[in-house]
Amino acid sequence: MSDTRAESAPWPVRVIRFYVDGFRQMTVGRSLWLLIIIKLIIIFGILKLFFFPDILESRYDSDAERSEAVRSSLIDRSR
Repeated sequence: MSDTRAESAPWPVRVIRFYVDGFRQMTVGRSLWLLIIIKLIIIFGILKLFFFPDILESRYDSDAERSEAVRSSLIDRSR
């Protein structure tokens, strides 16, 4: 027997239901997704603070000076 509700729904709704049902039934996948999310938070949140300081803000006082520095750097690099 086929589910008439699933067949009558538009395809985006069926795709969303497919993934929602899949995530509900996951056991190992949930812990793996949690691990991935924790790693991304560490990589983009914490490491950004230490390895990617805001150099433009420390060297220039205003937004106009920062934009001029970026523009001149891009123009000089292209030559």
